[in-house]
Amino acid sequence: CSDKPVGPALLVSDRQEGIGVCGWILVSLSFLLVLITFPVSIWACIKVVREYERAVVFRLGRILSKKAKGPGLILVLPCTDTFTKVDLRTVTCKIPPQEILTRDAVTAQVDGVVRYRIHSAVSAVANVTDVHSATLLLAQTTLRNVLGTQSLAQLLAGREDIAHSIQATLDSATEQWGVTVARVEIKDIRIPMAMQRAMAAEAEAARETKAKVVAAEGERNASKALQKASMVLSESPAALPLRYLQTLTAVAAQNNSTIVFPLPMNMFGSLGKKSTGG
Repeated sequence: CSDKPVGPALLVSDRQEGIGVCGWILVSLSFLLVLITFPVSIWACIKVVREYERAVVFRLGRILSKKAKGPGLILVLPCTDTFTKVDLRTVTCKIPPQEILTRDAVTAQVDGVVRYRIHSAVSAVANVTDVHSATLLLAQTTLRNVLGTQSLAQLLAGREDIAHSIQATLDSATEQWGVTVARVEIKDIRIPMAMQRAMAAEAEAARETKAKVVAAEGERNASKALQKASMVLSESPAALPLRYLQTLTAVAAQNNSTIVFPLPMNMFGSLGKKSTGG
């Protein structure tokens, strides 16, 4: 007994063996019954398949054709033929919250959304019991397995890359079921409240450290600028009184206040000499 998955090609090869002599006798009797009861029996033979559906017809337990039938009208024989309709529209399925343990030993709850569609109705019917339930369970398992290899920082920052990894893993696993996974989205990530407080404290400490570094850098630049200004003022003795007067003008423009302007004593001495000489 082989453990390899049974694909559509293997199913087709099995169907080529035929239904046997007894099977053909039953099919002939069924066809004869349709002819005898025509046109009443035509209503039991004609089935309608919608545009977004395909019908997989079984004749005496074997799939009738390599390809599903539809859309439109299809003919089935009573008593010997049965059929199963498969919806080909895109299915949006919510992944329930999964309790995971990240690589750095942080517990988190993660849920998501998976979108998929059936591209092969024959494979979806013949290779899996319930294709929708199997796809959902596989999506849950893949979500836990992939997120378990990521750290919390990678989980929070790299949602898009992780979603693409989950999608590729799901798509390769569901190919034998005739399912194509269109998109996987990580919807929400919940972490314990204690971890949220610790992360907030860590972020606040990082911001304070950065602010102190920026302030120290500003003080260093200001000190260099003041050093250069003092060198310029020392080269010209008249520059300092002019800067002083400019500062007083700026203060007077901002605030309506009385400014006491001190005059140097040597100025009074020179004025006294001028008055005495005069």
